[in-house]
Amino acid sequence: MSLLQIENSGHVTILTIDRADTMNPLGAAGDGEEFEAAARAINENTEVRCVILTGAGRAFSAGGDVKAMKERSGTFGGNPPTISDGYRNNIHRILRALHGLRVPVIAAVNGAAIGLGCDVACLADIRIASDKAKFGVTFLKLGIIPGDGGTWILPRVIGMSRASELFYTGDVIGAEQAQNWGLVSRVVPHDELLAEARAMADKIALMPPHSLRHTKNLLRQGTQISYDTALEMAANTQALMHPTADHMEGVAALIEKRQANFTGD
Repeated sequence: MSLLQIENSGHVTILTIDRADTMNPLGAAGDGEEFEAAARAINENTEVRCVILTGAGRAFSAGGDVKAMKERSGTFGGNPPTISDGYRNNIHRILRALHGLRVPVIAAVNGAAIGLGCDVACLADIRIASDKAKFGVTFLKLGIIPGDGGTWILPRVIGMSRASELFYTGDVIGAEQAQNWGLVSRVVPHDELLAEARAMADKIALMPPHSLRHTKNLLRQGTQISYDTALEMAANTQALMHPTADHMEGVAALIEKRQANFTGD
């Protein structure tokens, strides 16, 4: 059975992690490959302008499969080199696939986002939480370390002090605290979560597709480069946008006081 349920609707793709009976654990054989295939299809389809990532049932993702850890099976079985390769060749492929998506990603966090599940949510550009959502990076409670890149991801989202607090204590926080800490941008009633995410995705999807993808890239690069380099990248990228039909459409729509119709030309 597929891990991801994929729904294409207009310019929006909805990815649903669907192992609802077990709170959507990640890391089974083939999970990395499935995420890669989905991300590749999205990146190659210029009709897609926004992605919504959510979970089926009562969890977003409870993280790595603790049952498999107990049994020392799958990714979590074997000797240290085998386990290391299991992370690189499966779990890390999930994260790299999400990080490599060229269009904006909205995580609609419908429930528990724990461990790897929290890391996955934090790779989204925008996080909207149900009032039933909760977040934690509880690796140390299992006697392991954050093995999914979370020590790189989480401090960039909420800062080093708060990230350290969550890692070192193993505390799980609710949606309201997550919003106060900047982990999510808004909290909505559980029954309204997907509608809220879809409304935001539809608003994003009105934007010109090439400018949208380039803006995401500039935002991403801007966290790692100097200001001078950011300005140089902006100048070069802007030069590609000005000659487009979408730029002329945006200018005309503003002057004529109407909604622009961007086509990717």
